[in-house]
Parts: sequence; structure tokens; C-alpha cells
Amino acid sequence: MRPLGITGALLGALALLLVVVWIFQRRLIYIPLGPSVPPAASVLPGATDVAFDTEDGLRLGGWLVPPAGAPRGAAVLVFNGNAGNRADRAALADRLARRGLTVLLFDYRGYAGQGGSPSEPGLVRDARAARSFLERAHGPSERIVYFGESLGAAVALALAAERPPDALVLRSPFLSLADVARRHYPFLPVRLLLRDRFRSDERISGISSPLFVIAGGADRIVPFAQSRTLYERSPARVKRFVSLDHADHNDLELVCGDEMLDRLLDFLERAGVADPAGRRPPATGAVS
Repeated sequence: MRPLGITGALLGALALLLVVVWIFQRRLIYIPLGPSVPPAASVLPGATDVAFDTEDGLRLGGWLVPPAGAPRGAAVLVFNGNAGNRADRAALADRLARRGLTVLLFDYRGYAGQGGSPSEPGLVRDARAARSFLERAHGPSERIVYFGESLGAAVALALAAERPPDALVLRSPFLSLADVARRHYPFLPVRLLLRDRFRSDERISGISSPLFVIAGGADRIVPFAQSRTLYERSPARVKRFVSLDHADHNDLELVCGDEMLDRLLDFLERAGVADPAGRRPPATGAVS
């Protein structure tokens, strides 16, 4: 084959690859493993199955988990990462409940056999619906904490920009989806191809809620430096960064480890968000 022919073939193959990535990119981003979930009480004793509607007419399911310890007057809304479903977060919910916190687990559209297809605008609509349900279930006076993991941290930030929580917890957050994708697919023009951007780096500057960020020093999916940079860009007066130096992205100690959750509860108490007596002292400075 002549050189021009080889060049043309390579360019054609590259163009085909870009078209395939453009069409199927959301299947690479959103991984709804498992078609359904079991009843809540069969996984978490005392938990109940709940459902609520999104603004565009989808019915989403969730598990509402009551506090197993002394109630602390706060509810945690968990935003899942990009893979699996709420059943995979049962251990997290159980350990939060044992620390006196109400927990709402829910699944995004397209996950756990639910209708719709996941996208950034769609996940934000789902987050709004989950927040509204939690307010109806427990009243507007109960303090609400957003807990977002990985991609869910970006969803939590998007909702926080619209409806600030009483505290924002981000586990392994990234600066933007393009920043993560560029690390894993350096040969692709990801900034040009991505439909869903999740620009947490832009949203963080407008959110002043007390902030708790935890990241793994050995994270091979979301670079530790991105989580740290996002934290540093936060204008929150009350914030804490926790590093688990040897933890990878899906290691138990980072996902739902007791050390991480104990430090989180300490932060929420010091920030006046979680308290057994329901008190809410003012949070006026950095929490270290």
C-alpha cells in the first residue's frame, strides 16, 4: 500500500473510533450493574422501600434507613458512583445509621431496572427529586447532608449549587469528567467528545456549605491531586480534608471504613450539623 493510502486508512480508522466513542460514551461512563435490588428490609433491618417522582415523570426507588443509634438530627442523602446500585451501598448506610444518622439510598434513572437513560441533566433531576423526598419524609427542619462518591460527588455538587445542604461530603471527587477521562484515555480529544461535563471545578466556588473531603492516596481512578485541588478551591469557612494514604478507589477503608466515618461524624458534630440533643451551635471557623 502506498504511504498516502496508509495515511488515509489510519485517518479513517481514527474517525470511526471517534464516532463510536461519541455514540456510546455514556455506556462507558454509566455502568448500572444489576437489573434490580432486593427488598430493603432483607438487606438492612428496619429500612423501608420508598419511591418518588422526578420532574420529568420518572419513578425512582430508594431505601430509607432510620438511625440505629441515638438520633443526631441529621439525614444523609447518598449519591452513588457510576457503577452498581443502592444495594452496593448497604454497608455504608448501615454504618452511618449506627452512628445515629438517617440515610436515604436511591438509584439514578437507568439503574436497578428503572426507566430512563442516565445523563448529567438526568442525574441532577434525580438528585432534586431525592432531596425533595427527604424533606417531605423528615420535615425541612432536619439537617441534610449530601454524601457523594466519585461521580456521585459531582452530582452532589451540582445539587448543592442549587440547593445548599447543611454539610457536603465528597468521597474521591474529581475536578471535571474531562480531567478524569483525559487521564484514562490520553489518546482521545475528550474535551471535544464529552456530552456530560460535570464541571465540579466551576461549581465548587459558589458553595459555602461545611465541606468534608476524603481521598485515597493510592487512587488509580480519580487522582488524589484532583480531590485535593477541588478542596482547596472551596470557599467554605468550615472544611476538612482527610487522606487515607494507601487506599485505592474501591478499597473498603475509603468506601465505608470506620476510621473515615468516625472522622466524618466528628466533623459533623464540630460543624454543628449532627448532635444527639438536636442542638445546632454556630460553625464559624475551620475544623481541623
